[in-house]
Amino acid sequence: MKKVLSIAGSDCSGGAGIQADLKTFSAHGVYGMSVIVSVVAENTDRVIGIQDISADMIGKQIDAVFEDIGVDAVKVGMLSTPDCMEEVAGKLKYYHPANIVVDPVMYAKNGCPLMEPAAIETLIGTVIPIADVLTPNIPEAEKITGDRIRTLADMEEAAKAIHTMGCRAVIVKGGHAAGNAVDVLFDGKEICHFDTARIDTKNTHGTGCTFSSAVASQLARGMGLREAVQKAKDYVTMAIEHSLEIGKGCGPTHHFWHLYQYGLQEERDGGE
Repeated sequence: MKKVLSIAGSDCSGGAGIQADLKTFSAHGVYGMSVIVSVVAENTDRVIGIQDISADMIGKQIDAVFEDIGVDAVKVGMLSTPDCMEEVAGKLKYYHPANIVVDPVMYAKNGCPLMEPAAIETLIGTVIPIADVLTPNIPEAEKITGDRIRTLADMEEAAKAIHTMGCRAVIVKGGHAAGNAVDVLFDGKEICHFDTARIDTKNTHGTGCTFSSAVASQLARGMGLREAVQKAKDYVTMAIEHSLEIGKGCGPTHHFWHLYQYGLQEERDGGE
């Protein structure tokens, strides 16, 4: 069985962060592991508080996974402080795993900040260069590039600009734009669009975490980048389409709808 590690924050409400990542890994037939970098007291409506784990303990969690179990892909999510970023980047450079997917999480779905503003410089200089795939949404891509993004052409230019910062591929997600949900992939050579109809729902808590974890899962299973992105897009679209009316705010997506409807057979094929 392929093994995928999430390095991210913990969402006690279960819709995003480590919890969403582990659900996504399970839905894709891979073995999920976690390194918790922050404990976030949040729900569908608000973030109440954040307690960061020490850099030393983050490093020890990473050591524990790599020295014993091994990793076929890594998904990196919320990294709130420069110290955390430096520790994670240093460990991943040391272990040099294949398929590092970085979701540069800056805000919760309700708009609450999850990354210190001063940490963006460290993100650009330390974390982005280790990424095989970077998956910013439009507000995150704007913060990284310093440019406004209003059109599909702007998304393409942002992807190209971020690519020059050292990552191997960039997916600028279009969930915050108007019209269809169009994601833009730039692999250093070609631009590719992934287009789906927008689903009319407020229940999108954890979609970024889910998408990046799905990409990491598919890469771990041996898929090429474009196919991995397309399958991840299909998966997160399904999860949003069948999202759950849970909580007072932006409810979670349904990570296991397909499993509940059809059982394990499809993901079991090729899961070993």
